[in-house]
Amino acid sequence: MKFWVPLSLVLGFILSSRTWSSGNKTPGASSSRPHVVFVLVDDQGFRDVGYHGSEIKTPTLDRLAAQGVKLENYYVQPLCSPTRSQLMTGRYQIHTGLQHSIIRATQPNCLPLDNVTLPQKLKEAGYSTHMVGKWHLGFYKRGCMPTQRGFDSFFGSLLGSGDYYSHYKCEGPSVCGYDLYEGEEAAWEQDRGLYSTLMYTQKAIGILAKHDPSKPLFLYLAYQAVHSPLQVPANYLERYKGIVNLNRRKYAAMVSCLDEAVRNLTLALKRYHYYENTIIVYSSDNGGQPLVGGSNWPLRGSKATLWEGGIRAVGFVHSPLLVKKGTKCRSLVHITDWFPTLVTLAEGTLDEDLNLDGYDVWEAISEGLPSPRQDILHNIDPIYIKAKNGSWKAGFGLWNTAIQAALRVGHWKLLTGVPGYSDWVPPQTFSTQRLTIRWHNERVRWDRGKSLWLFNITSDPYERVDLSGRYPHIVKKMLMRLAQYNKTAVRVRYPAKDLRSNPQYNGGVWGPWYKDEPAEEDNNDLFSNHLSGWENRPDSKNVLINVKK
Repeated sequence: MKFWVPLSLVLGFILSSRTWSSGNKTPGASSSRPHVVFVLVDDQGFRDVGYHGSEIKTPTLDRLAAQGVKLENYYVQPLCSPTRSQLMTGRYQIHTGLQHSIIRATQPNCLPLDNVTLPQKLKEAGYSTHMVGKWHLGFYKRGCMPTQRGFDSFFGSLLGSGDYYSHYKCEGPSVCGYDLYEGEEAAWEQDRGLYSTLMYTQKAIGILAKHDPSKPLFLYLAYQAVHSPLQVPANYLERYKGIVNLNRRKYAAMVSCLDEAVRNLTLALKRYHYYENTIIVYSSDNGGQPLVGGSNWPLRGSKATLWEGGIRAVGFVHSPLLVKKGTKCRSLVHITDWFPTLVTLAEGTLDEDLNLDGYDVWEAISEGLPSPRQDILHNIDPIYIKAKNGSWKAGFGLWNTAIQAALRVGHWKLLTGVPGYSDWVPPQTFSTQRLTIRWHNERVRWDRGKSLWLFNITSDPYERVDLSGRYPHIVKKMLMRLAQYNKTAVRVRYPAKDLRSNPQYNGGVWGPWYKDEPAEEDNNDLFSNHLSGWENRPDSKNVLINVKK
C-alpha cells in the first residue's frame, strides 16, 4: 500500500532535523528578540583578566572577549551599590539620591521605589526576568526586594558581602545574620553550603534548563566573586603555588573559579539552544582592591576612588548577533547605557519621563559607529568634603573644590575634592609585604593640598600629568558643567542606622523590617542626618539643590 506525503511536509521534516542537528536552536519559531545574559562580577580589577596582561589565567573570558567586542573605554562607579543602581535605572547617582557611599545593611534605605527598573521594562516587553546573585540595592521593606522590582525570580544575597560557604554576614561584632534568599524568603532548604560562585552558576543553568528558549529571557547573574573575604575551593588555589603573596594567590584562584563558571554558563546556553540568539554582557562593578589581592595596574587608584583604577572596568559583549566581531570598542560607554541599549534591543519602550542619563550604544558596540555619549558624570558627593584646601576660590567662583566630584567630557577628565587613594600599585605577585607598610617608587606626594586636577585621559590614561594649571579655560568650562549637573541633583539618601535591622529580631535572617511605614516621600528618616549642619553653610545651595527645609 502506498501513502502520499505532501512535499511541504517532507521539506519541513528535513529543515527541522537540520535545526536539531545544529545544536544551537530549538525547533519551531524562536523569538526575534534576543535573550540577554548580564554577568556582573564584583571587585575584579582592570588588570585581572588575561587579555589585559594578567598572570591570572582566564581562558574563557579571553576567548569570549576575543570573539566579541572588548569595551576598552568602559566606565562604572567606584562602589557596589552605585554601579548596580545605575545599571538598574539608567540614571546617575545624583538623580536617585544614592550619591554617597553604599546602601548598608542596617540602613532603612533602598533604590527609590519611584524609579522604573531595567527588569520592569524588559518584563513589559514580554521577557521572563530572573536574577541570581548579589542584590545590594536595599531591603528594609518588602517593596525593595528584587521580586518587587521587576524580577520573576530571585536567588541570592541581599547584602554587599558575606561568607562564600555559610552565607552569613556580620555588620559589627553582635549584628550577624543569614543572607541567602529564594524569592522573598530565606533559602534554608536550598542551602547546601556550596561555594557561592558554583552555587549561583548551578542556579542560573537550572533557569536555562527550565525556560522555553523560544520566549525572550533576561538573566541577571551578579556574582559575589571576587569580593572579599578571600575564600576559594582548594583545587583552584593549587594552580597558583608560584604566587608568593597569599592574598594575590587566593584572589587569582577566585578569578579562575569565576572564569570556569562563565565557561559552564556559556556551554549551557549552547546546550539548551539559547546561544545563537543571546547577547552576553560581562562587566565588573568597580575597580579592584589591592589590599585584598586585586590589581588595576597600570591605572591609578583603586576601588572606592574616582581615579581611573576605581571606575574603568573590565567589560565585553559576546554574541553571534554582533555585526563586527573580534574588535575593540574605544568609544565612551557607561554602566547607565545598558538600560536604554537593552530595552531598545528588546523592542521595549523608553518614555521621556524616565529621565535617563544613559544612551543606546548598541551601534557603537556592534558596528563600530561613533558613540552618542560624549561625557560622563562620574559623581558629585556633597557629603564627602574632606579636601582641606578646597574652596570656591580654587574653583574660580564656579564650584567649591572641597566637594568630591569627577566629570569626563571628551578627552578631558576633571576631579575635585579628595578623589581617594591615589597611588599606582604594581601587581603584588612577588611581594610578601603588606601593601599598607610597603613603600614603592610610584607613591605620590605632590597631591597633598590639592583639590582640583585635569587630565587628558586619551593621551594620559594613567593620570600622571595634571594639566589644570596649563588649561584653566578647560577647567572653567568643566566646572560650569559640574555646576549645571548639580542643579539637577536630588537630596542625598543616607539615613542613620536602624536598630530594628538586627537579624536577631528577624529569626536570625537579614531581611525587611519596616512594617506599615508611612509614604516614602513623607519619611524624612530616609535622608541623611549628616546634612543637618551642611544646609546652613553659605555654599549649601550650590551643593544640594532640592533640599527641603
